[in-house]
Amino acid sequence: MTVREASPREDRPNEGTGFLWGAATSAYQVEGAVREDGRGVSIWDTFCRRPGAIRGGDTGDVACDQYHRFEDDIALMARLGIGAYRFSIAWPRILPEGDGAVNQSGLDHYRRVVEALNRHGIAPVVTLYHWDLPQALEDLGGWANRDTASRFADYAAIVHAALAGEVSMWTTINEPWVAAWLGHGTGVHAPGKADHALALAASHHLLLAHGLAVEAIDGGGAVGITLNLQPTTPASDDVADVLAARRADLQMNAYYLDPIFGRGYPEELVEFYRPVTDMAFVRDGDLDVIAKPCDILGVNYYRRFTVTADPGSREAEELPGSLGAWSIVPDGVAVTEMGWPVEPDVLTELLLRVHREYAPARVVITENGAAFEDVLGDDGQIQDTARIAYLREHVAAALRARRAGVPLEGFFVWSLLDNFEWAYGYSGRFGLVYVDFATQARIPKRSAHWYQQVARQGEPSSMPSERVPDAGDGERG
Repeated sequence: MTVREASPREDRPNEGTGFLWGAATSAYQVEGAVREDGRGVSIWDTFCRRPGAIRGGDTGDVACDQYHRFEDDIALMARLGIGAYRFSIAWPRILPEGDGAVNQSGLDHYRRVVEALNRHGIAPVVTLYHWDLPQALEDLGGWANRDTASRFADYAAIVHAALAGEVSMWTTINEPWVAAWLGHGTGVHAPGKADHALALAASHHLLLAHGLAVEAIDGGGAVGITLNLQPTTPASDDVADVLAARRADLQMNAYYLDPIFGRGYPEELVEFYRPVTDMAFVRDGDLDVIAKPCDILGVNYYRRFTVTADPGSREAEELPGSLGAWSIVPDGVAVTEMGWPVEPDVLTELLLRVHREYAPARVVITENGAAFEDVLGDDGQIQDTARIAYLREHVAAALRARRAGVPLEGFFVWSLLDNFEWAYGYSGRFGLVYVDFATQARIPKRSAHWYQQVARQGEPSSMPSERVPDAGDGERG
């Protein structure tokens, strides 16, 4: 695994100079309509039918019904002042069998979505893969099968050709670590496999798919990848804790950043997993493809892992990959409803580290947000002050990094809507907008009106106001 210097992409102008204040969703989490207009079956359709896989037995069959309600949702975003919408294309809607005949109804749907966004002055930011692999490709081996990367490049080219004139920013793959390790290493996500060798192969093929897609859609908008970067820190100065935290950092972060920026896979981690795999799935030329310079690095940040090698009697979460590493919540640190520690200053440190060590030309926070227990009051409002505090602190942390030189160009809240949160089902509400899943009513939370004030400042020059605005007229979507 050779180390190569990263080289900046020089064949595209820096498109767009304004700061993007956006919100994000993904297809399977919000669209519903899983059996309509020629859509094929995805691995999440299949996984949701596995007994015990999803909390409450929930599925994404209906979700937020955005497939039918996108016009109203986009109009609501416009009223809330959201300047950009990051959404994903459902691969099974475009190629129901993963390749072969194109489903024109699927392409037409996303063309209408993009047209509506542009009509309302909201920048479309398209993610090509947010985990909903066509089941037909999974039946052929899925991401453990090298050919899936080539099929993804074909699919990317089809979508890009249809929408390139209307979309200026593209993300190839969302969170390859999650797709690989939670889908293939622990089995808590689709396709529900638990094999470390498969997780490592899937990681490589996801990165290869990214590189092939960058080549396939060259021109017609900025292109990047989104990584869920997860900083790690040892729980103590003990040598075992330090080593465990280092391994976790290599596996969660460097294993994806290093090859994307032309450095190959980290040798230390390759050696650690030598008993599991000889990495024969990495072929000559693959690393050059993965390192194809792209325009933007998308960063999803939710939490830091404080790592110990000995969980002892403390409540601890074992990290995937048999790393001998467990995560604990430090004393005195607040947590979200998901139990994730709230440490906004870590976002500043993370962005500065990525800037210093990898020097991406452009950076966007493609996801940041939190689930809290949202209560619909008697007045029809959701006073989610904890979410406002969380977002205020994280926006401020991101802007500190920007002022320190990080080329940060946007911040996207996860999520626009309460939605299907994968294995958690509908139990974790991340949205700026409350969704009554029985009626599909949309109710902007107080945080949505706070974010409206943030977005109005346009190009950020300072921290957003700490004033929490009134929730307005309580409009319903």
